[in-house]
Amino acid sequence: MNKRPTSITIVSWFLIVTGVISLVAPLITYGNPEVSKLMDLSSVPVPIQYLMMIVGVTIILYSGIGMLLGKKFARTLYVSWTPLALIYALATSPVKILIAPSLLFFLIIVFFLFRKNSNAYFNFSDEVKTSDS
Repeated sequence: MNKRPTSITIVSWFLIVTGVISLVAPLITYGNPEVSKLMDLSSVPVPIQYLMMIVGVTIILYSGIGMLLGKKFARTLYVSWTPLALIYALATSPVKILIAPSLLFFLIIVFFLFRKNSNAYFNFSDEVKTSDS
């Protein structure tokens, strides 16, 4: 069995933890006048913003859990979804500078997701699945 690289474990758990926090945060901040005022500044209606948050968090959680299990599709999903989400945020956010930390984390995560040992881990998991079928 191909051992999961420590970097993949850390990235996966980072995504899972931030996903859980992102699920809880809207519940805690719902109805907060400061948060409502900031969300109203966006060109996107507030219900659509919440829908996008739920979709994004679901994808992040699925990606984190999938990568822990060696699912190559989960890595591809994360690397495909996040740039789209960042572009969407850049286009609609009234405070664009807040996107910079997300972009930085994304670039760091991508670096670790595509290192040689990470590629071997994801490719090995796919090979095992194929040969077991």
